[in-house]
Parts: sequence; structure tokens; C-alpha cells
Amino acid sequence: MKFIGAGARPGQPLVHRDAVFTVPNILTVVRFLGVPLFIWLVLAEQEYGYAALVLAVMASTDWVDGYIARRFNQMSNLGRVMDPIADRLSLIAVAVTLVIAGVVQWWYLAALLVPDAILLALSLFYFHGHPDLPVSRIGKIRTGLLLVGTPLLVLSKLPVPAAEVYATVAWIFLGLGLVGHWIAAYNYVWAIIGKGRELRTHDGGSD
Repeated sequence: MKFIGAGARPGQPLVHRDAVFTVPNILTVVRFLGVPLFIWLVLAEQEYGYAALVLAVMASTDWVDGYIARRFNQMSNLGRVMDPIADRLSLIAVAVTLVIAGVVQWWYLAALLVPDAILLALSLFYFHGHPDLPVSRIGKIRTGLLLVGTPLLVLSKLPVPAAEVYATVAWIFLGLGLVGHWIAAYNYVWAIIGKGRELRTHDGGSD
């Protein structure tokens, strides 16, 4: 089964529209609203089982909204920008929560934040905002790995059989996700620099 790019119809071009209230955009908002619920479950209630369930739902909506957007031609300019931002902020907020709860160490959060900080600085320098670059395939794989590994890690904190196995599998996914995170960031850095220089050259030539 095709997971990345699922829902796309062969031969049919994907058109980004100016629509705001689309099903994929609503799912993206719902996914992000799951973050405060997760924080409350972990830090206030120590309910790791429900917290893992919330993460699993968030991960599934990340795939579902993309499928619906491609299948039913609901791609939008807002969704193109909002979806990766929501993913990134969600992953960082969840990582901060897990660091506070003692589930992961600070280096995991740093490994997520450092590439994003570099990309943010470059985006502000060249574009004064979002660079509007398409999400790369490795970026999608990276997000998928992190979204699968995180709930497994939370689940491993429960007094359940084979918790150590869950933890091991979780760190395999998270480790691969972090590697993909840095590779994707490296590619985005050069994409941002290239697009930024091209725009500056074009603006300079048009004066």
C-alpha cells in the first residue's frame, strides 16, 4: 500500500487553492489541539496510556488529511504552509513535555530544535517569513517515524508486558527519525539559500 502520496490520482495535477475551511485544514487544527490535551495527560494526570492514544490519533490525522487533500482535490495554499508548521510545533511541544516528565533527555529536544532554529533564521533572513518550499519525501518519512516512535515510547512507560521491547522499538523509530530530521534540514538549508539568492538576483536585475 502506498503511504506517502496516498490518495493522489495518476495523471491529475494537484492544484493548491485559496480555500481556508477545508477538511484537511480542519484536521490539521484538530491535530494541533491535541497537544494541550497530551500535555495535561502527561504532566497533570500521569496518564501515559491515554497520552499515547492521543499521540496515535494525532499521527493518524497527519496521514488522513494529506490523503483527503490529494484524493478529493482539497489542496490549499494555507494547508501547504500550516500542515508542516503544525507538525513541527506539535513534535517540539511533545518533546518539551517528555523532557519535563523525565521520559526523554534534553539532547533529544536539542536534536529537534537546532535544525529548526537554523532553518527559521535562514527563512527570516532571506524571506522575512515562510520560504514556501514543498515538503520533501525524506521530510515526510522523518515526520512519520517520529510520530510512530513517540507514542511507542510513552506506551513503554506503562506497567505492561514487554515494555522494554516497546522502548527499544520506539528508539529505533526515533533514532531514524532524528537522522532524517537532520538530512531533511540540510536539504532545506540549501533549498532556502538557493531560492533566496535567486529572488535577490531577480529583484536586483529588475531595478
